[in-house]
Amino acid sequence: MSAPNAPLLSVSQLNLKARKALENDLGDVWVEGELSNVSRPASGHIYFTLKDDRAQVRCALFRQRARFVSAPMRDGDQVKLRGRVSLFEPRGDYQLIADAVQAAGLGELLAAYERLKAQLEGEGVFANTRPLPFPPRKLLILSSASGAAIRDVLAVLAARWPLTDVTLIPVPVQGAEAAPAMISALALINRQTRLDPAQDAVLITRGGGSLEDLWAFNNEHLARAIFHSRLPVMSAVGHEVDVTLADFAADMRAPTPSAAAERLVPDQHALKRQLQQAEQRLQRALQTRLERDSQRLDALRARLRHPGERLAHQRQHLQALTQRLARAMQFTLSQQQRQLGQLGRRLASQDMARLHRAESERIERLQRRLASAMQRQLEARQARLHNAARALNAVSPLAVLGRGYAIAQDEQGQIVRRAQDTQPGQLLKLKLGEGRLSVEVKRRYQK
Repeated sequence: MSAPNAPLLSVSQLNLKARKALENDLGDVWVEGELSNVSRPASGHIYFTLKDDRAQVRCALFRQRARFVSAPMRDGDQVKLRGRVSLFEPRGDYQLIADAVQAAGLGELLAAYERLKAQLEGEGVFANTRPLPFPPRKLLILSSASGAAIRDVLAVLAARWPLTDVTLIPVPVQGAEAAPAMISALALINRQTRLDPAQDAVLITRGGGSLEDLWAFNNEHLARAIFHSRLPVMSAVGHEVDVTLADFAADMRAPTPSAAAERLVPDQHALKRQLQQAEQRLQRALQTRLERDSQRLDALRARLRHPGERLAHQRQHLQALTQRLARAMQFTLSQQQRQLGQLGRRLASQDMARLHRAESERIERLQRRLASAMQRQLEARQARLHNAARALNAVSPLAVLGRGYAIAQDEQGQIVRRAQDTQPGQLLKLKLGEGRLSVEVKRRYQK
């Protein structure tokens, strides 16, 4: 038998080509069907079969996506899932890799949820941001008395802060009667005048579930009751990925019931550790202070001397200073007496008449030099004044007027420089070298 013309493939190559063809041709798809053979191994992945009355397909929901799925994923559940068609190459199994899974009919619920959310947000129902007391004096919890959520909350509260007064108000948290029951409980709580919004708080909580299970917490009237509550409200409904209208309307939201308890009260063990650390720091500071003060006391004790000893020392010091002062005064007096004697002898040896004549001659010479200098300075200043007068006279308009020229001014005192600046009959004033004239223009000439 001869070899075929088509290229020869290995099984792995064939499965690889088949996988790429499936992924490239179909891409992401939405599929609805019934769950069966749901398996949850330790890896966290979920493996199941999706079927209808005529066919089935193997599916895989990996751990990274599984934690965001709120659907319960039980055998027999009708679901819608989004995923990509692929092929598991080692076994050649055709499969669907799921990215999202929701219960059938969930789309209508989500649409109703979004419409109601937008309406309440527009009305300001989600505007509460009041701070909750930390820790609250009295904590009122609206939850199921038999659910796992209340057990988790009470366990965390008892472990962290057992001093809080906790009151459980049992209400249904699922079904048609849940929302009315919680609204009535809130109304009853807010009528209690002994409760103080500054010291007391309300917690509404339940465990996780599907969107249908949590639908009571998306009730419009419950959201409004939470918004109008006199006491501040914390909501902790479902898992971290579950967000209800009650969460939006509350003053604070916690992702889980346990997280709500942790946010409501402090951790007594952490506070004890802080107190112990503060006590240790205080003890170390006190010990350091005592050691430093002890050292200062020892140093001061070493410097401390008996008053009699200090007085004796100061007396000796004073006597020494007195002696030094007496010696200094005697030395200064002797020195000044010697200087006085020397000056007396120098004065006696001087010829006073000769000194007087010499000083008189010196004064006469200085007077003659002063008179001569003053005469020269006066002559120089007079010459400078004469030169300045000549220069000033040379540029003075009066000198020009003295040579026969005149300055013409109009009635406003403006100087007339051109004949065309005047009008016949106009009165002018002429300033001459000596005196002034008032004239009338009879005729103008261009040149």
